[in-house]
Amino acid sequence: MESISCDFAKDLIDCFERGNKCLIIGNGGSAAMASHFAGELVGHFEVKRKALPAIALTTDTSILTAIGNDDGYDNVFSRQIEALGKPWDTLFVLSTSGNSKNCLMAELTAVKMGLVVKPFPPKGESSTADCQERHLKIIHEVCCEVDRFYSQK
Repeated sequence: MESISCDFAKDLIDCFERGNKCLIIGNGGSAAMASHFAGELVGHFEVKRKALPAIALTTDTSILTAIGNDDGYDNVFSRQIEALGKPWDTLFVLSTSGNSKNCLMAELTAVKMGLVVKPFPPKGESSTADCQERHLKIIHEVCCEVDRFYSQK
């Protein structure tokens, strides 16, 4: 397992053990991965275990379009974090470029509110496709570790 996957899994388990929740954001393909990640946590990945509190902030079209229309697309995630986030929740940021303004604004809001912010590594010199494959691998490794931890409790 990659070092980043181990760190993410530990931080996520700590989040859940504190009684907090996980929020996940991303655009385009990363939005779909955010939804997938939340689904694996609320459901389960490979092992039966209790449901865990995770929300992809990418899926509610009414919220996304209302915020986008009224406050601008740059605020679609930060506004939801204002509404749903609380100190010590964990925010996972899936961004292949690392420069998406709505993700950066969400990170700033999360930090101001006391959330733990975990950005996935941007693509750097690799292609978008390679970056997305790496992100998916990290998600699956994290989910596997979370499953392992909670199936033993």
